[in-house]
Amino acid sequence: MRKPILLLSILIFAALLISCPGTSATPTKPPEKVESTSISKPVSNDFPEDCPVTLPGKILFEAPEPFSSTPPWPNFFWYGSEHLWTVLPTEGSWSHLPLNPEGYTQKILWWSDLFSLKDEPEPALVVTGKRLDEEAPPLKTYGATNAFADDIGEAMLTGVDFPTHGCWEVTGQYKKAELSFVVWIAR
Repeated sequence: MRKPILLLSILIFAALLISCPGTSATPTKPPEKVESTSISKPVSNDFPEDCPVTLPGKILFEAPEPFSSTPPWPNFFWYGSEHLWTVLPTEGSWSHLPLNPEGYTQKILWWSDLFSLKDEPEPALVVTGKRLDEEAPPLKTYGATNAFADDIGEAMLTGVDFPTHGCWEVTGQYKKAELSFVVWIAR
């Protein structure tokens, strides 16, 4: 029996291989915003105190039906609102990311109750990012595509490159929703 994470990795890789460039969409209304929040960082994390990483708060977001109320992976939490959410590491850091000439590569899954895979194979999701602790080139994004697996349901997928390690704010904008979070990119 295959492990769900292996299957997810294969599906994400396949989706990136067949993805087409994403399209930008200008929202017709001001987007609903969810700002990054932070709490005291656990002492085991290896990032500076002044990096306000997004960590699980006292009130956790639960994905709406038909999604699971908790993410399918341990040590991760849902973050956002029903119109746009993602899954983040409980430690606030992404480490051991592949390093290529463009930077540290990561794939980010996004969900929305406004998204329909059959109606929108190339989601109008726009992702941007900036380093907060030092000057750096902006986050490089590769548009959005779709993803599906039994454990994650219908989702949107973006590939990104963080040009440097450090404290990064990432913002996703989809239809009438906007979501920002802060993550530490480890070397």
